[in-house]
Amino acid sequence: VNTRKHPLQIPRPSKKDWPKEEEDFFLQDPDRKCDVLPQPFRMINKLVMQVFENAMKIIEKREILQQARKPKVQPIKCLPTIEFQVTGRANCLAVSGEYIFVGLSVGLAAFNRRNCKGVCAWDAAETEICAIHALDLGKECHVLLAVDEMGLVRLFCFHRESFLLVKVLNEVEDISKRSTCVEVVLSPGGDYAGVLLQGNTKAWLEIYQLPKDSWLMEMEKNPGAAAGRACSERRSSCTAMSSAQCSSQMDTFLLQESPASANRKNVKLDLPVLLLTVKPPEPITGSRFKSPLDALKEVSDDSTLGLGYNHLIKDFQWELQEAIFRSTYREYLETEGVIKEEIPRHATFHFLLPSQILQVGPEMKVQPDVPAGIGVHWDGNHNFCFYLLNHPLKKQVDSDLKPDVVWPCAAPIACSAVSSCSRYLALAGEDATITIWDKHLGYPLSVTAILEKRFIRSIHFL
Repeated sequence: VNTRKHPLQIPRPSKKDWPKEEEDFFLQDPDRKCDVLPQPFRMINKLVMQVFENAMKIIEKREILQQARKPKVQPIKCLPTIEFQVTGRANCLAVSGEYIFVGLSVGLAAFNRRNCKGVCAWDAAETEICAIHALDLGKECHVLLAVDEMGLVRLFCFHRESFLLVKVLNEVEDISKRSTCVEVVLSPGGDYAGVLLQGNTKAWLEIYQLPKDSWLMEMEKNPGAAAGRACSERRSSCTAMSSAQCSSQMDTFLLQESPASANRKNVKLDLPVLLLTVKPPEPITGSRFKSPLDALKEVSDDSTLGLGYNHLIKDFQWELQEAIFRSTYREYLETEGVIKEEIPRHATFHFLLPSQILQVGPEMKVQPDVPAGIGVHWDGNHNFCFYLLNHPLKKQVDSDLKPDVVWPCAAPIACSAVSSCSRYLALAGEDATITIWDKHLGYPLSVTAILEKRFIRSIHFL
């Protein structure tokens, strides 16, 4: 018989009984306020603590990011205050004076910027307008250039809440000879308009002079004539959304067609005058001169220097040079291919104010705020060409108009920009160099080369 000498007691815990996962238990909790949890509660406790630790790390990272964002300027969030609902789809818009012109899938619409109401619409044959350029001429008169989906350019005169169609600039009777508009530009002040056109195989630039003074005089003589050629007016009906539906108090305006036609008296406006037709430069070919004396005679006959046409290199010399080049670099030509030189089909042009570069004769009147010429460069071409706008009539109708001044560049010009004062000209080449020219003095101010060979697509003055 086994008898106990001592009463039954619970033995004291020893080091062998301590949990191996919590070896530093006494260091973390020397007073032993927290009891050691049995499994599986210890595992749950451990997972919960890891979740809290990860959450604290995420909170700390977000606080650091918020502190870093405070010194930065935060963009202002602007919410729309007015919504215009128009017939069809809105493709483009332009602002001129007190009016907002919207190009629609079914014509044009004009809104008053002050009271936010539609004042007039033009919807002849439901033409879809893709681009609009507008300019304020003063005396409640505005000039508009609208391009439709077929590439036709329409010249409008907007006067006293009515559209007057002046002319379709590139309209032809033969559809096969129709040209499409690529770009339109209005000069500051509305004295000139430039239209870049493309045909089936060629492209050219047309510069028109707008008779804005005669337009303003005609409008003063006929103040009651509101609607012009093929212009239909629409009355606007304003529908305001209730404040319960929208807390921002947005107003919705819907243009509805008026049942009564608003055509009253036709106004006959003077048509724009075609001043210049600028064609892209032809590829340089063999010389047609028989002797150096013939080349000097060509230069003395008011021929422009810098285009590279007045040379003495014959056709067989070009062919010989090309054969030598192909035989020398045959490996590279086979891998990369040879790009044949073609006539460019796109150009960038700017209207320029008078300067020492664009000097006119003493018989010509020059106004400081009216453009005296244009600057043009074609894609893939090295030359920036200047053309005067006040040529004599004989030169205006010349089929092969030559530039008055040529600035050759080391690399083909990729893009260009003119400052608002029209004094500074920036030319960006395909070799990633940017040159700033002082157009009044005729010399470069700075040349900046981008270290990384990047293709510059656009450049702007700020």
